[in-house]
Amino acid sequence: MQFKVGAKQTTKMLETHKAIEVYIARDADPRMREKVVHLCERLGVPIKWIDTMQSLGDTCGIDVGAAMAALVADGE
Repeated sequence: MQFKVGAKQTTKMLETHKAIEVYIARDADPRMREKVVHLCERLGVPIKWIDTMQSLGDTCGIDVGAAMAALVADGE
C-alpha cells in the first residue's frame, strides 16, 4: 500500500475508484475537507481523521504537513 498525498491526488484517486481509504487532517482547509468528505461518502470510501496536517505528513512519510491523502494499492 502507498499514499497519494494532497487534495488533487486524493480527489483523482477517488474519481478513478483507486482509493481504498482516505486520511484527512482535522486542521485542513474546511472547503477542501467538505468536498473530499462528500466524495468519500458518495463512493463509500472510509475516512480516517488525523488530528493535524503535520501528523498526517508524518504518517505518509513526508517532511511537511499534508491536508489529505489516499491509500492506494502498490503500483497505482
